[in-house]
Amino acid sequence: MTDQRQALQAALDSEHAAVYSYGVIAAYANNDRARLVAEFSAAHRARRDATIELLEADGTAPEAPDAAYNPPFPVDNPIPAAQLAVAVESDCAAAWLAAVERATEPAVRVTATQALTEAAVRRARWQVILGADPVTVSFPGKA
Repeated sequence: MTDQRQALQAALDSEHAAVYSYGVIAAYANNDRARLVAEFSAAHRARRDATIELLEADGTAPEAPDAAYNPPFPVDNPIPAAQLAVAVESDCAAAWLAAVERATEPAVRVTATQALTEAAVRRARWQVILGADPVTVSFPGKA
Protein backbone atom coordinates (compact mmCIF):
# COMPACT_ATOMS: atom_id res chain seq x y z
CA MET A 1 0.00 0.00 0.00
CA THR A 2 1.37 3.42 -0.94
CA ASP A 3 1.89 6.21 1.58
CA GLN A 4 -1.05 8.05 0.03
CA ARG A 5 -3.36 5.06 0.44
CA GLN A 6 -2.19 4.48 4.02
CA ALA A 7 -2.88 8.11 4.86
CA LEU A 8 -6.32 7.94 3.27
CA GLN A 9 -7.10 4.78 5.24
CA ALA A 10 -5.99 6.50 8.45
CA ALA A 11 -8.20 9.48 7.57
CA LEU A 12 -11.08 7.08 6.92
CA ASP A 13 -10.47 5.50 10.32
CA SER A 14 -10.70 8.94 11.94
CA GLU A 15 -13.96 9.60 10.10
CA HIS A 16 -15.41 6.28 11.30
CA ALA A 17 -14.45 7.23 14.86
CA ALA A 18 -15.98 10.69 14.39
CA VAL A 19 -19.30 9.29 13.17
CA TYR A 20 -19.44 6.95 16.17
CA SER A 21 -18.35 9.66 18.60
CA TYR A 22 -20.96 12.12 17.38
CA GLY A 23 -23.55 9.56 18.48
CA VAL A 24 -22.12 9.84 21.99
CA ILE A 25 -21.93 13.62 21.70
CA ALA A 26 -25.58 13.75 20.60
CA ALA A 27 -26.63 11.75 23.65
CA TYR A 28 -25.09 14.24 26.08
CA ALA A 29 -25.00 17.60 24.28
CA ASN A 30 -27.30 20.45 25.30
CA ASN A 31 -30.62 20.35 23.47
CA ASP A 32 -29.83 23.72 21.89
CA ARG A 33 -26.82 22.09 20.19
CA ALA A 34 -28.87 19.34 18.50
CA ARG A 35 -28.84 21.04 15.09
CA LEU A 36 -25.09 21.66 15.26
CA VAL A 37 -24.41 18.07 16.30
CA ALA A 38 -26.62 16.77 13.48
CA GLU A 39 -24.88 19.03 10.95
CA PHE A 40 -21.40 17.98 12.02
CA SER A 41 -22.37 14.31 12.21
CA ALA A 42 -23.76 14.48 8.67
CA ALA A 43 -20.54 16.15 7.49
CA HIS A 44 -18.47 13.30 8.90
CA ARG A 45 -20.75 10.67 7.34
CA ALA A 46 -20.43 12.39 3.97
CA ARG A 47 -16.65 12.66 4.32
CA ARG A 48 -16.46 9.00 5.36
CA ASP A 49 -18.49 7.92 2.34
CA ALA A 50 -16.46 10.09 -0.05
CA THR A 51 -13.22 8.70 1.36
CA ILE A 52 -14.45 5.14 0.86
CA GLU A 53 -15.26 6.03 -2.76
CA LEU A 54 -11.84 7.63 -3.21
CA LEU A 55 -10.06 4.51 -1.93
CA GLU A 56 -12.23 2.19 -4.03
CA ALA A 57 -11.64 4.30 -7.16
CA ASP A 58 -7.92 3.81 -6.57
CA GLY A 59 -8.42 0.04 -6.40
CA THR A 60 -8.11 -0.25 -2.62
CA ALA A 61 -10.65 -2.08 -0.50
CA PRO A 62 -11.13 0.10 2.59
CA GLU A 63 -10.69 -1.56 5.97
CA ALA A 64 -13.87 -2.05 7.98
CA PRO A 65 -14.55 0.26 10.93
CA ASP A 66 -14.06 -0.88 14.49
CA ALA A 67 -17.17 -2.21 16.24
CA ALA A 68 -16.94 0.57 18.85
CA TYR A 69 -14.73 3.48 19.84
CA ASN A 70 -13.96 4.43 23.42
CA PRO A 71 -13.87 8.13 24.24
CA PRO A 72 -10.57 9.28 25.76
CA PHE A 73 -12.43 10.36 28.93
CA PRO A 74 -15.86 9.81 30.47
CA VAL A 75 -18.68 11.63 28.71
CA ASP A 76 -21.72 12.08 30.92
CA ASN A 77 -22.86 15.69 30.49
CA PRO A 78 -22.69 18.55 27.95
CA ILE A 79 -19.20 19.81 28.84
CA PRO A 80 -17.36 16.51 28.24
CA ALA A 81 -19.54 16.02 25.16
CA ALA A 82 -18.25 19.30 23.73
CA GLN A 83 -14.71 18.38 24.77
CA LEU A 84 -15.10 15.05 22.96
CA ALA A 85 -16.16 16.96 19.86
CA VAL A 86 -12.97 19.04 20.08
CA ALA A 87 -10.91 15.85 20.43
CA VAL A 88 -12.69 14.23 17.48
CA GLU A 89 -12.14 17.24 15.24
CA SER A 90 -8.50 17.47 16.33
CA ASP A 91 -7.98 13.80 15.47
CA CYS A 92 -9.62 14.25 12.08
CA ALA A 93 -7.52 17.34 11.37
CA ALA A 94 -4.34 15.42 12.21
CA ALA A 95 -5.33 12.52 9.96
CA TRP A 96 -6.22 14.79 7.07
CA LEU A 97 -3.02 16.81 7.48
CA ALA A 98 -1.09 13.55 7.11
CA ALA A 99 -3.12 12.83 3.97
CA VAL A 100 -2.23 16.28 2.58
CA GLU A 101 1.44 15.65 3.29
CA ARG A 102 1.42 12.19 1.67
CA ALA A 103 -0.81 12.95 -1.31
CA THR A 104 0.79 12.24 -4.64
CA GLU A 105 -2.26 13.08 -6.75
CA PRO A 106 -3.55 16.66 -6.98
CA ALA A 107 -7.19 15.59 -6.54
CA VAL A 108 -6.33 13.74 -3.33
CA ARG A 109 -4.40 16.74 -2.03
CA VAL A 110 -7.38 19.02 -2.74
CA THR A 111 -9.81 16.63 -1.01
CA ALA A 112 -7.52 16.23 2.00
CA THR A 113 -7.00 19.99 2.28
CA GLN A 114 -10.76 20.57 2.20
CA ALA A 115 -11.30 17.90 4.88
CA LEU A 116 -8.55 19.40 7.06
CA THR A 117 -10.09 22.86 6.74
CA GLU A 118 -13.58 21.61 7.58
CA ALA A 119 -12.33 19.76 10.69
CA ALA A 120 -10.44 22.86 11.83
CA VAL A 121 -13.54 25.04 11.45
CA ARG A 122 -15.72 22.55 13.33
CA ARG A 123 -13.11 22.34 16.09
CA ALA A 124 -13.03 26.12 16.38
CA ARG A 125 -16.82 26.26 16.66
CA TRP A 126 -16.71 23.78 19.57
CA GLN A 127 -13.92 25.78 21.17
CA VAL A 128 -16.13 28.88 21.05
CA ILE A 129 -18.90 26.93 22.78
CA LEU A 130 -16.44 25.87 25.48
CA GLY A 131 -15.21 29.45 25.91
CA ALA A 132 -11.65 28.57 24.92
CA ASP A 133 -9.15 31.30 24.13
CA PRO A 134 -7.77 31.11 21.50
CA VAL A 135 -10.41 29.14 19.64
CA THR A 136 -8.05 27.86 16.99
CA VAL A 137 -4.41 27.02 16.45
CA SER A 138 -1.95 28.30 13.88
CA PHE A 139 -1.49 24.94 12.16
CA PRO A 140 -4.53 22.68 12.58
CA GLY A 141 -3.62 19.02 12.71
CA LYS A 142 -0.16 19.59 14.20
CA ALA A 143 0.51 18.24 17.66
